[in-house]
Amino acid sequence: MSKRKVTVVGAGFVGATAAQRLVEKQLADVVLIDIVEGLPQGKALDMMQSAAVEGFDTKIIGTNDYQDTANSDVVIITAGIARKPGMSRDDLLNTNSQIVGGVTEQIAKYSPNAIIIVVSNPLDVMTQLAWRKSGFPANRVIGMAGVLDSARYARFIAEALECSIKDVRAMVLGGHGDTMVPVPQYSTVNGIPITELLPKDKIDAINTRTKNGGAEIVSLLKTGSAYYAPSSSAVAMAEAVLLDSNRILPCCALLSGEYGVNDLYCGVPVALGKNGVNKIIQLELSADELSALQNSVAAVRELAGKL
Repeated sequence: MSKRKVTVVGAGFVGATAAQRLVEKQLADVVLIDIVEGLPQGKALDMMQSAAVEGFDTKIIGTNDYQDTANSDVVIITAGIARKPGMSRDDLLNTNSQIVGGVTEQIAKYSPNAIIIVVSNPLDVMTQLAWRKSGFPANRVIGMAGVLDSARYARFIAEALECSIKDVRAMVLGGHGDTMVPVPQYSTVNGIPITELLPKDKIDAINTRTKNGGAEIVSLLKTGSAYYAPSSSAVAMAEAVLLDSNRILPCCALLSGEYGVNDLYCGVPVALGKNGVNKIIQLELSADELSALQNSVAAVRELAGKL
């Protein structure tokens, strides 16, 4: 079997940490690419020098040349500017759309069979843009948001119940922003919905904290945004693709009638494997949840219109 290859675009905190997780898990050889000369090369060299200690045989190179990324199985796009305190993800629209658009054209040229995982914000609109620019079928262009939002939700649930995080499975739908929709009835602890374990006011508080999870970190860091959990989440999606595990994960995918939404990328549970999105899973939602999802969809559509 030929070695798997993953390109990570952007050698900033999210990209470099994703690259590190990929090589340490021995999922693939990695190409870390950035426009800044020396930055990806230096970080890749540093990571390769940890191989003897961490015990991985996968390799990573840093480059500024897209030719080195040719024939990647998966490409993770983290390029773009990060949020600063007081900024919404939407404030990044104009700058990041130019960056992500240019990156996607290079990826499509050199890795025409790749699965693209977008991490750049504003996430849903950037994923839609990457799909358009790549010319790829929609199942091969997906956005990372739901895995991260659900991971934050799971953390807060585990803290509230003082239980092992290993037993928590959380579900967050909708756009990656202030209108995201945590879904308590599909968020469980060893199969038990949290609605059976926590009072409504506690769940409401956790839902609110989840929606503001990224902003909370931005306000603490002051000079950047989250990267440990986002990189973990992107690598979880890449792993599902590389291992063809058909995991069910909440991802930003193109909807074609599901949940009453057409021609728009939004966060929903999907089955993820070597072809990207194998299936979109439609959940039975309460009237309130469906209304919240429609509100989230409207916010994403409005932002997409600005492109």
